[in-house]
Amino acid sequence: MIDQQVSNMRNNNESITQRVIRFGLGAFKSYAPSGLKRIYWDKEYSGHKWDFADHTESDCVYSHLEKHAAIGSILDLGCGSGNTANELAANAYEKYLGVDISEVCLNKARRRSQENGRAAKNQFVFGEILQFSTPQKFDVILFRESLYHVPMGKIVSTLNRYSKNLRDNGVFIVRIYTSDKDGTPKPRPTAMIGIIEREFDVVENCYYREFGATVIVFRSRRESYREQRNSTR
Repeated sequence: MIDQQVSNMRNNNESITQRVIRFGLGAFKSYAPSGLKRIYWDKEYSGHKWDFADHTESDCVYSHLEKHAAIGSILDLGCGSGNTANELAANAYEKYLGVDISEVCLNKARRRSQENGRAAKNQFVFGEILQFSTPQKFDVILFRESLYHVPMGKIVSTLNRYSKNLRDNGVFIVRIYTSDKDGTPKPRPTAMIGIIEREFDVVENCYYREFGATVIVFRSRRESYREQRNSTR
């Protein structure tokens, strides 16, 4: 009986420790200075830790991208090692710009695009989501898991800032894991989806149980959209 209690206490302590570590790492990824985040992600992608993520051809986000890119242009914020740029059907888009804070990721993405014959239409540049800016306009602005690294209090302002980079009738697409394998909702990503639902005009909102992921397609509300457009003139 005592041994079981001790075992339970040890397991509870380990669980608490793991949660604290995950919370601290999540906070670091969102709030750390760009230079430290770049060092962290370069180290993460320098080995083989993330090789498993290089093949996501069946991912739930692609049907939404193909529909809304409509042979147009895509801005991928937090593009990683180039999955979207190299797995999305080549005839689904005309121009792609991937942005990431890791030069290791960007170099890998460039190599993959060269090998796949997409170097002419895929471009990759260094940038941090909270600071990156471009005068270009796109049909789709994609956050594929990368919105997770935007502080909760900056989600609306960040999306509103990027709305000026959307073409008329352009959309944001956010793909994010919102539940664990057993279907238990993840609090922070679920809260992010809630913010988007409250603050923006949602076009599509799909939960994919087999992936534990939500894909939400949306635009700035018309009033905010006009204000953003007018402020850039």
